[in-house]
Amino acid sequence: MPASKPASTTSAQALRRIVRDSVPAALSAIAATAAIIGLFLASPAQALQVVEASDGVTVEALLSIKEPTRIRIENAPITEVFGNILSSSCGASPALAPAPGTTPTGASVPHASMVNPTGEIVLECDRDKGEIYIRPVGDSTKPINLFVSSASATYTLLLRRADTPADTIVIRDKTPKAFKPTASAGPSPNHVRAMKALLVAMASDRVPADIQVEEIHRVIQLWTEARFSLMRQYEGRNLIGEKYLLQNISARTMVLAEQEFDRTNSQMGGDVAGIAIENHNLRPGESTSVYVIRRGGGQ
Repeated sequence: MPASKPASTTSAQALRRIVRDSVPAALSAIAATAAIIGLFLASPAQALQVVEASDGVTVEALLSIKEPTRIRIENAPITEVFGNILSSSCGASPALAPAPGTTPTGASVPHASMVNPTGEIVLECDRDKGEIYIRPVGDSTKPINLFVSSASATYTLLLRRADTPADTIVIRDKTPKAFKPTASAGPSPNHVRAMKALLVAMASDRVPADIQVEEIHRVIQLWTEARFSLMRQYEGRNLIGEKYLLQNISARTMVLAEQEFDRTNSQMGGDVAGIAIENHNLRPGESTSVYVIRRGGGQ
């Protein structure tokens, strides 16, 4: 009979077997758990879009086609929203009745004029936090233009529809503090509202009685790849609006930006106050409206 091993030796071998068999499995479990925790911690970052913006410059963001998208301005409440709004729960009181397509987030009484049959989004407001929630309607894939205002600036969002979960868009003003307009130096709220009302009139062809319209239909030389025509001119109080039609006559997709139409050395020159483009991407043969608002007018 072989001599029996000391108990200490047998215990040491058993301990080594336990370590050999269990440690790799434990390490795999720890790695899997860490991966799950990493995904969990990373998910909030994926559900937050921070866009660097400044007054009058268009910035792009994604808009969920199935879930509400929350929009807020960093360090400032949203005071007004302008766009092609189907309906709004934000309401409006007679004293705060908005221009067509405009919604003041501080209003409190529902108003029938907030229903727009041709609208592209449904709007809800969180007045306490100064935030909004929007959801697109319809099956169109066209990007949505939305103007979001604080007390000191108006930001232009180009929202591209995407099949994404509910998300938050944070607007961060990238304008250096030394150059940000103050309440006294910047445009008055009445002037901003007048610009928005004029843009709505041009885009919808619903022109108020205090705006004069002149049919132009004049071709303007812009680029060899485009046919560009001034269709109408709108003159209001201290503002002039111009509605252009641009057609891509090239064989390639054309990508447009507002800055390309702010030209002081051409027929479009002048003191431009705002530019809006209905469709920024044109395939060959496609057309889009371009709206230019200038300071001027004598009514």
